[in-house]
Amino acid sequence: MATKDFKLTGWHVLGIFGGAFAVIIGVNIALAYNAVKTFPGLEVANSYVASQTFNDRKAAQVALGWDVKATLDGDRLLLSITDAAGRPVQAGKLEAKVGRPTNVSEDLDPEFAFDGTQYVAYVDLRPGNWDVWLKAVALDGTEFEQRLEMTIGG
Repeated sequence: MATKDFKLTGWHVLGIFGGAFAVIIGVNIALAYNAVKTFPGLEVANSYVASQTFNDRKAAQVALGWDVKATLDGDRLLLSITDAAGRPVQAGKLEAKVGRPTNVSEDLDPEFAFDGTQYVAYVDLRPGNWDVWLKAVALDGTEFEQRLEMTIGG
């Protein structure tokens, strides 16, 4: 039986190049789609307007002398706020959102309760990197905002 020798023609090369570019373009479209779909959104609606009061808000927040830490103990998310002397602080109002740094699909708005020394909320967080976006108002009306980073597991 005779075998036919393969001959690479211009059509074969065109098909190879076309296929390679189709794969590249397809992957780029898939990555761009997923990047836009999982984008967590904007921090502020208008960065210029927010920048006009940034220094004043920062100075007021620093003047509070608060130190904030977020830890996970089993299924309990603990937010400890202490003043400059290391005493526990109870805010007049506290809100926090917990989520992944790059994705909004697992975002939570846990309900925190102050137990006399720290704020406690029950959550179910998988291993990995998490952010806690904290918004609090001191008893004197000073607003406090901070993003805390947590890594759970190895």
